[in-house]
Amino acid sequence: MGSGRRSGKKRSASQRGSDVRYNLEISLEESFRGCNETISFAIPVICDSCNGSGSQNNEKPSTCHACNGSGKVLMQQGFFIVERTCTTCHGTGQIIKNPCKKCNGEGRVNKEKSLTVKIPAGVEEGSRIRLAGEGEAGVLGGPSGDLYVFISIRKHQFFIRRDDNIYFEMPIRFTTAALGGSVEIPTIDGTKTKLQIPEGSQSGDQIRLKSKGMSVINSGGRRGDMFVKINIETPVRLSTEERELLQKLDKLLQDKKSNPKSESFFKKVGDFFN
Repeated sequence: MGSGRRSGKKRSASQRGSDVRYNLEISLEESFRGCNETISFAIPVICDSCNGSGSQNNEKPSTCHACNGSGKVLMQQGFFIVERTCTTCHGTGQIIKNPCKKCNGEGRVNKEKSLTVKIPAGVEEGSRIRLAGEGEAGVLGGPSGDLYVFISIRKHQFFIRRDDNIYFEMPIRFTTAALGGSVEIPTIDGTKTKLQIPEGSQSGDQIRLKSKGMSVINSGGRRGDMFVKINIETPVRLSTEERELLQKLDKLLQDKKSNPKSESFFKKVGDFFN
């Protein structure tokens, strides 16, 4: 087996640093109002001993003698000649004679880094925030990569977000649904609001509260809407007195047109069998 070298255009030993992804989880409230989050992570940074040069004496890299600066060598394997990356300079075309002892000639070292990330109000699940130049430091003084912060939003105990709207499910007593009334409910901005329950409300009905939803990103304070879904709760563990009262009420309702949906449904069932 023989080996050969070829000459070519010299390559720069410096290389751009890699981009970095950071996954950040925030609460729905933080997504609503926006926030500043401090993140910490280990990342290659410029070596402070050699200032990124990779050389113990800050000397400039010299041309690799093995590949004449091309970063490639030709290797003969039988009847074939194969081009491979130069193992002496690792494809850079240049070598450092006296490498820095702290970074082993790479020009960068791993270090813990802390940054403050500004999260805009209204940011959505899966949003990406780019911080230019905050990624990995480049090799041998090359430019740094970028940092991409990917946002995920923690599940909320009450609210569900869909686009810029908030959805909220609320159980109410069947008497409140029948008679109507008002209840206080929480909103995403941390305040309370009075919700008017219309008389005769049905389970599954939705009440819309305008401008009580999420902040709309980059809109100058505009907000989506809040939709409250009513779930009517059937009472359980009735006392003797409560059961008797309900039985009386049931008899009264049978003589009136107070339940049009059920009356219409069972009429259709009867027509079906007839």
